[in-house]
Amino acid sequence: MSSDFDLVIRKGHIVDGSGSPGFECDVAVKDGRIAAVGQVNGRGAEEVDAKGLLVTPGFVDVHTHYDGQATWDQRLQPSSWHGVTTVIAGNCGVGFAPCRVEDQDRLIRLMEGVEDLPFPVLKDGLPWNWQSFPEYLDSLAGRGFDMDIGLQLPHAALRVFVMGERGANREAASADEIAQMAALAETAMHAGAMGFSTSRTLNHRTSDGQPTPTLTAAEDELMGIALALGRAGKGVLQFVSDFADPVAEFAMMRRLCEASGRPLSFSLAQSPVAPLGWRKLLDMLEQATAAGLPMKAQVAARPVGVLLGLDLTLNPFSLHPDWPKSATLDEQRRLLAEPDFVARLVANPPPAANALGTALLHRWGDMYQLGDPPNYEPLPETSLAAEAMRRGVAYEVVAAEWLRAGMIYVPFLNFADGDLDAVGTMLAHKDTIPGLSDGGAHVGMICDGSFPTTLITHWARDRSHGRLPLEFLIKRQAHDTARALGLTDRGLLRPGQRADVNLIDLDRLALLPPDVAHDLPAGGRRLVQRARGIRATLVAGQITYREGEATGALPGRLLRGGTSG
Repeated sequence: MSSDFDLVIRKGHIVDGSGSPGFECDVAVKDGRIAAVGQVNGRGAEEVDAKGLLVTPGFVDVHTHYDGQATWDQRLQPSSWHGVTTVIAGNCGVGFAPCRVEDQDRLIRLMEGVEDLPFPVLKDGLPWNWQSFPEYLDSLAGRGFDMDIGLQLPHAALRVFVMGERGANREAASADEIAQMAALAETAMHAGAMGFSTSRTLNHRTSDGQPTPTLTAAEDELMGIALALGRAGKGVLQFVSDFADPVAEFAMMRRLCEASGRPLSFSLAQSPVAPLGWRKLLDMLEQATAAGLPMKAQVAARPVGVLLGLDLTLNPFSLHPDWPKSATLDEQRRLLAEPDFVARLVANPPPAANALGTALLHRWGDMYQLGDPPNYEPLPETSLAAEAMRRGVAYEVVAAEWLRAGMIYVPFLNFADGDLDAVGTMLAHKDTIPGLSDGGAHVGMICDGSFPTTLITHWARDRSHGRLPLEFLIKRQAHDTARALGLTDRGLLRPGQRADVNLIDLDRLALLPPDVAHDLPAGGRRLVQRARGIRATLVAGQITYREGEATGALPGRLLRGGTSG
């Protein structure tokens, strides 16, 4: 008996990505596209009973770093475990193309420092069968993935390619060098780059401590590149900045957007140094969008924080003179259980002037047990410092106990008030989109590719106050993220749209605790995090995951294009 459709999803609760209230109906799929939404009388070659399940468009993650992983891995996990069906990499101005042979190690060290991807992993994993950016795209074009992936042209790689050592050392670009960068950027957009990204933050450094090559790039350099995207009529502009002078920095971004006509987004978070600074940036963003400029702020669904653990990049005792760095994990756990060893840690701490210790490893009042299920909005009274004070013991005593039990969570952005109220305001703002997950990066300290699951569970269902409508959040993570990139063929459950779909048991949906996997090239380890409750994910009409397990289907491809018009 012949079938009318490749697949029919029956009687699901459809939240279609438009922001409209959900409704119960069927969704039919044929040839990788949505063929019908409503009462479907025809039969599918495969029928899926979705009664009681939430049916949504696939999620679009606009801020990832799968630039390296996509060259050796066809499954872009952990993002694909969280209903993500399209990712955009090449953010923050870092990546691997264009690149001359003699600069390969330089770009690896930059990615190692900025995104915590170990040198041996990248050295062993990257095939380097490209030099130009179009060649890099071509190297990925023949590969199949569990989702679509688009790449942005990274400013640091472009600058070093044109300027060499001078570019790496942040020297000013000449008019001729700006023209060369602009020409390469225009070529990259026509070849299929999704946009251009740059970094202007001191937090981004090479593994040997040097600031990112783009930190102090002048406006004439950025303008030259932005105008090249304008000439191409394609591509978005992506910025991350310290906003040390927020008025001047935003004014420059506004000029770039206005002159080029290209959409621009920037990272927005609450800093503990200036806890209200994000409000000023949102005010300026509102003024820009009211004037018709296509600008967006990318915001995170929870704190930006790091994980500390024995099998991770850092733990609270990493800088301690008595810490046995070369010992096995079992030996380290055994030592942490010995009162005499812990007493030595208390009595002989590392120098207080150590910048890393002061900034991160000794912030006892900002440390929390992550727990199972993981809690990303912990109460201040549950901090490590509060626990030590209640018990009348040294901070290190509690840290030793928590390390033996699991990971320690240290939120450092979006948590200045001890809660996520600021994040809720940012998420609800008309000029923001979800972003900043950094999927594929920070493999030994951060695992935020799970942001989409947090967005749904924490903000639509679980938070005690300030919840946001489910339909609004699905629209933001699917339709709005896609449209911010000029992708008009996905993010909605409508006939003709790409059949990227999630089937979710909303009552069961939950994050599992992060875990460590040793599955990177050269035996490298990385943090991974799964979700429970996503029954199935479809990419281009094919089921890629069932109950979190890969089916073997790899319909995802390199996404070329960028925005047009």
